[in-house]
Amino acid sequence: MAEAVIVSAVRSPIGRAYKGSLRELRADDLATQIVQAALDAVPELDPHTIDDLLMGCAQPAGEQGYNIGRIVAMQLGLDDVPGTTVNRYCSSSLQSARMAFHAIKAGEGDVFIAAGVEAVSRFGAGKADGGDGTQNPRFEAATERTRTQAENADHVWTDPRGADELPDIYIAMGDTAENVATFRGVSRRAQDEWAVRSQQRAEAAAARGFWERDITPVRLPDGTEVCADDGPRKGVTLESVSALQPVFRPHGTVTAANCCPLNDGAAALVVMSEVRAAELGLTPLARIVATGVSALSPEIMGLGPVQAVQRALDNAGLAIRDIDLLEINEAFAAQVLPSIDDIGIDPERVNVNGGAIALGHPFGMTGARIATTAIHALQERDEQFAVETMCVAGGQGMAMILERLS
Repeated sequence: MAEAVIVSAVRSPIGRAYKGSLRELRADDLATQIVQAALDAVPELDPHTIDDLLMGCAQPAGEQGYNIGRIVAMQLGLDDVPGTTVNRYCSSSLQSARMAFHAIKAGEGDVFIAAGVEAVSRFGAGKADGGDGTQNPRFEAATERTRTQAENADHVWTDPRGADELPDIYIAMGDTAENVATFRGVSRRAQDEWAVRSQQRAEAAAARGFWERDITPVRLPDGTEVCADDGPRKGVTLESVSALQPVFRPHGTVTAANCCPLNDGAAALVVMSEVRAAELGLTPLARIVATGVSALSPEIMGLGPVQAVQRALDNAGLAIRDIDLLEINEAFAAQVLPSIDDIGIDPERVNVNGGAIALGHPFGMTGARIATTAIHALQERDEQFAVETMCVAGGQGMAMILERLS
């Protein structure tokens, strides 16, 4: 059975939504630049031989609609390359990588682009923006139950649904984080300490030039270049973040400092069979070893990585002790901490360069961004295996195991 390898991995800087450095860039134009950069890193590859361009996007509507995957292929002049758009919310571009991995394993292609994009700044621009009024009324009772629970300062999430009640599939992500915090007893201080750790590690990585390895500059409509993430903040302390008020529940623990912001960004991987890589004389960066997906109540979706990681490990025939690095998407510190505990990995091996609390989380981009960062972290540290994982809106988790090859 063919092995799937990554021969190119690039990502854009991550901009703050609405007020950040990438706010003027359309998602399709941003993604086109990044996919082109991924192809430029593999000049031996004839792009017209790409079997499919798989674009992850969590809000595929408005300017991100009309099958942005195919639009990017056309903007690159690849009329003969198919394109599709994939939505698994926060793991959309991890799903695109998984689809490329599976197609190669099945012998149904040799070269794929697995990419992802999200331009939150542009939500609502253009037509069909997927606004209010689209929720299925069958979930109204569940939404009202969440609202009532959010107003109860003493609420501890214990799955209060009756046998005939639906879960709140439309629950706000901040409410899921508060549920996990109360359900698992994650204190405000512990969340703030993790947030400070994320910022400080991202700052340390910048000081030694790690992000220069990770980031591919992008050009704005006015011709200027953006070369760095907007998010990381210098000098963040526990005292400074402890002063912030909760943002989702009046008596809650989740603040603007201990969760990820809203962001814009894109990332892309060139995934091919090891046979094609050898034919082209390429030295792959990494091998995709295995993947895993999981599901649980949407109301505690933040714990999704736990089972997803275990399923990926089982599929790979590995144990967590074999893993050198874990990259977990920091949607909320409240869900990262219990997930790490349940996965059973040393926290010192987790997000060694900081995570989404510092860097940001453009939903459709994140899977491919984390893969890019994980590969570069393995290279820098001369280590072998990394797992990337994230919780997913709607009550899911996803994970992928990578083995460094160069």
